[in-house]
Amino acid sequence: MRLSAELKAFEGRLGHHFGMPELLLRAITHASIGTATRPDNQRLEFLGDRVLGLVMAEALLAADAQAREGQLAPRFNALVRKETCADVAREIGLGDILKLGRSEMLTGGRRKEALLGDAMEAVIAAVYVDAGFEVARKLILRLWGHRIAGVEPDARDAKTSLQEWAQARGMPPPAYVETARSGPDHAPVFTLRVTLASGENAEATASSKRVAEQAAARSLLERLEASNG
Repeated sequence: MRLSAELKAFEGRLGHHFGMPELLLRAITHASIGTATRPDNQRLEFLGDRVLGLVMAEALLAADAQAREGQLAPRFNALVRKETCADVAREIGLGDILKLGRSEMLTGGRRKEALLGDAMEAVIAAVYVDAGFEVARKLILRLWGHRIAGVEPDARDAKTSLQEWAQARGMPPPAYVETARSGPDHAPVFTLRVTLASGENAEATASSKRVAEQAAARSLLERLEASNG
C-alpha cells in the first residue's frame, strides 16, 4: 500500500515512517466516515490513551524521584488530557489529514479539541502497533518533551483548583454558564461565565467550551488570590 504525498509529508512531521501504512490511514479515519471495510480510529484511540499514559507515568517518575502520588497525579493529568493531545496534534498538522464525514467537515471538525485529541492518541497507537513500545515511547517523549519539562509542580487544572477553593470556604461548586456564542457554525466562539455562590464571577472566550471554562476559572482564581494576597 502506498501513501499519498500528503500523508508522506505527515510522516515526516511525525517522525515515523510506517511499515504498515494502513495503520496510519485507520488512525486518521474518524467515526463519521468509517465503514465495515474502512475501520475508524476508535479502537486505536483506546489503545493509544494507554500507551501515552504509561510513557507519561514513567517520565514523571524519572523526572522527580521525591514526588508523591498526590503530586504526580495532577501533572500526569495535565500531560495526557485531550487539550494537550490536541495541542500536539496541531503542532504536527494532524488536523490537515484527517478523514472526516461531511457533517464533521461542515462543523469545523479539523479544529475540534476532542477530535484532534482522539486522533493524536490513535496515531500513537498506530506507531506502537507498527514498531513497538520503544519506538512509540521515543516519539511521545520527543513530541511532549518541553511539556514534560515545563509541567507545573502543582498542575491541577483551573476548574479543579477553583472548586477546591470554593469547597474550602463552605461554598457549593462554581456554576458555569454560556453567555454568548458567535462565529460561523464550522468555527464557533464561546463565551462562558463562572460564578461563585458569593457572587464573584469572571468570563472568558475561546473556540471550545472547555477551554473557555478553564480560562474563566483561571481568571477568577487569579483575581481571588490577588485580593486575598
